[in-house]
Amino acid sequence: MMKCHSFKTFDSSRTPSPCFVVDEVAIERNLKILNRVQEESGAKILMALKAFSMFSLASLISRYLKGSCASGLHEARLGREEFGGEVHTFSAAYTETDLKEILNISNHVVFNSFGQWQRFQPLIKTAKKRRPELQFGLRINPQHSEGATAIYDPCAEGSRLGIPYHEFSGQDLTGITGLHFHTLCEQSFEPLDRTLTVIEHQFSEWLPRLEWVNFGGGHHITRGDYPVEKLIARIKAFQKKYNVQVYLEPGEAIAINSGVLVSEVLDLTCNTIALATLDTSATCHMPDILEMPYRADIFDAAENGEKNYSYRLGGQTCLAGDVIGGYSFDQPLNVGQRLIFDDMAHYTMVKTTTFNGINLPAIAIWNSQTDQLRIVREFGYDDFKQRLS
Repeated sequence: MMKCHSFKTFDSSRTPSPCFVVDEVAIERNLKILNRVQEESGAKILMALKAFSMFSLASLISRYLKGSCASGLHEARLGREEFGGEVHTFSAAYTETDLKEILNISNHVVFNSFGQWQRFQPLIKTAKKRRPELQFGLRINPQHSEGATAIYDPCAEGSRLGIPYHEFSGQDLTGITGLHFHTLCEQSFEPLDRTLTVIEHQFSEWLPRLEWVNFGGGHHITRGDYPVEKLIARIKAFQKKYNVQVYLEPGEAIAINSGVLVSEVLDLTCNTIALATLDTSATCHMPDILEMPYRADIFDAAENGEKNYSYRLGGQTCLAGDVIGGYSFDQPLNVGQRLIFDDMAHYTMVKTTTFNGINLPAIAIWNSQTDQLRIVREFGYDDFKQRLS
């Protein structure tokens, strides 16, 4: 079933190929839902740049959200330069060089261990003296897994992400004003509710001392079946109970069901099965297909064997495993035919690579109400070369 409904009538021949196309109307629809959560709950919502960094839409996004969250120096700079508002930065570990600059441009800086928090005290104290409004937090690990995919489970056994509650015993939290946790991935309200219950039990000694708690990301708030009212009520109750400011950092929720990836069939071959080579690569353009793994949906296509003509789709690279998957179609594919991959705005653009010298997809903004289309970025040889030496 098509997720990006607004693209039902989109003419894919209007763009280069490959090309990410994002519907700004769908983005704003998501933003309005998130803004409702802010207004009715009192929480502040930041955009997770790791999932969606399309700064050509910054003016739209900044109208609704309170800022951005970063996973390191470069994202923090992008957030400060393009999106404005608050910039919250967390990294599994900081280098001294990066941290010096992060302390100059972030509003909240979150540490992943007591070791780093203590090691960098001279830098922290200097930055705090220069910028008294600077806030510091610690990422916690409640050791309560809700995720089904191990690679995306920060609470898996042996995880390097977050501090377990037993490590807080005997620690001096002077200078710490908040806690951060991020334990969800593409999930609804119930996993958050259960996680909060565990955190309230484990960290009952420290929560009343704080000024803010960041619930992290992984919240699919803008998905059609998400119980927004329950989220609002839970946030309000939590803030009242502990007298804290709650933050959320959704990524996918901002861009879900808002964008597609246009691709073109380059060649048709056969090796016991019918094969189609595209100008879109799983390895270079959709790595989560291989990493998660998951199946990318294509408009007007079905599972292998469900329709009359089945093909294994793959990319141009030399990697034998650069396989997008098996799909079937009502009619035979043709060289030059355009295919549209559904729901490709989040995580795809930020994970692309130029392995094998494969070109990066262009980026376009489309308005599904006015039908206006803008090609905002095309890539070429220089983008490949400048990543090398």
